[in-house]
Amino acid sequence: MEKRINIFAKGQNHLKHLLELGRELKKSTLGTGLLELVHVRVSQINQCAYCIDMHYKDARANGETEQRLYGLSAWREAPYYSDRERAAFAWAEAVTAAHVSDEVYNEAISQFSELELVELTLTITTTNAWNRINIAFPHGVGTYKVGMFG
Repeated sequence: MEKRINIFAKGQNHLKHLLELGRELKKSTLGTGLLELVHVRVSQINQCAYCIDMHYKDARANGETEQRLYGLSAWREAPYYSDRERAAFAWAEAVTAAHVSDEVYNEAISQFSELELVELTLTITTTNAWNRINIAFPHGVGTYKVGMFG
């Protein structure tokens, strides 16, 4: 692949807003563990190698198990996710596909408060944005170090 624009150099004034939103969302009551799993799942759907690597490493550093990370793409069949996590994964898949059914919404709202569901949705949409940015302007897949972005 040919070298592309360094979006972090050229778009830093704009990207700072996405970074700040991400920092704010980390303060939510959803918990870092759930947020990292959602980041990984959305990045898997979008096939963003850089983001999968980054969030996998962050999840492991946060204490997530290899088994739960390996099984994430088949979460419906894996027995080691909670009902809350399952609702989050279904919500993440639906929001990413831009088609949220009443069934998926009802399950999500049964597991999350209204504020938590808003925060989860913002987490999913920002992950989708980062995935698209990193797919359009790839850089250093595999080079991410835990804590690189704060």
